[in-house]
Amino acid sequence: MEDRRKVIEEQKKKADKRMKKIKNKLLVLSGKGGVGKSTIAVNLAWAISQKDMKVGILDVDIHGPNVPKMLHLEDKHLMSSGETIEPVSVGNNLKVISIAFLLSSSDVPVIWRGPLKMTAIRQFLSDVNWGELDYLVIDAPPGTGDEPLSVCQLIKDITGAIIVTTPQEISLLDVKKSISFIKQLNVPITGIIENMSGFICPHCGKATDIFKIGGGKRMAEELNIPFLGSIPLEANIVKASDEGNPFMNLDSGIESKKKFEEIVSKVIKITQRKK
Repeated sequence: MEDRRKVIEEQKKKADKRMKKIKNKLLVLSGKGGVGKSTIAVNLAWAISQKDMKVGILDVDIHGPNVPKMLHLEDKHLMSSGETIEPVSVGNNLKVISIAFLLSSSDVPVIWRGPLKMTAIRQFLSDVNWGELDYLVIDAPPGTGDEPLSVCQLIKDITGAIIVTTPQEISLLDVKKSISFIKQLNVPITGIIENMSGFICPHCGKATDIFKIGGGKRMAEELNIPFLGSIPLEANIVKASDEGNPFMNLDSGIESKKKFEEIVSKVIKITQRKK
């Protein structure tokens, strides 16, 4: 037992040392699944990396890791040198870590309780060769359970949390729990993003409010939290994600890309202002 404590303490020290080399750590989360949180995290990391900044994306969704699929990295595996794990690179500026890189197949379930998940996340922070980064984007699973709690406990200086919601009330109810969770852990909130804010027809270009519209903005105003922006749902986003291509890499004429470019600019401005 004493030896295990020593190992854990040593890992925490290594994690602290590695995290000090990263200027900004952003946690992307939501109280509800199916709101497009991983899509937001992947495209945020991708978009920032295209601005000639060094970025890492840490997928801590242990049971449903989707980041590799969204970046067309399903066939990649992690390499190690001694105790150091090398992340998977996408181009020159983006590094990726996910439990999916350790699985023999995408169909293999990860049947772990809390302590094992905590150990994996601690190792991703302490043993991965992240190097010097401008941003580390952390994609957490839905809810307020082990994974986001572990991240908040292990990273002492998280720059901020980005909360993702859709406009309808059932989503807002769960997202408010995530906001309370973040506040209780004294993590700054960078802002709220309203995803799937209207559907744009690919044929006529008309917007239809399938999930209502404006709920995220109203919640942000009610709770006095920055509102980063809203993103409409478009068929091209779904197709691009399934093909492993960030929608921020698509043609500039896509409305969602225009909206998200504004959000990325806000995130960079807010985080740099805090330095």
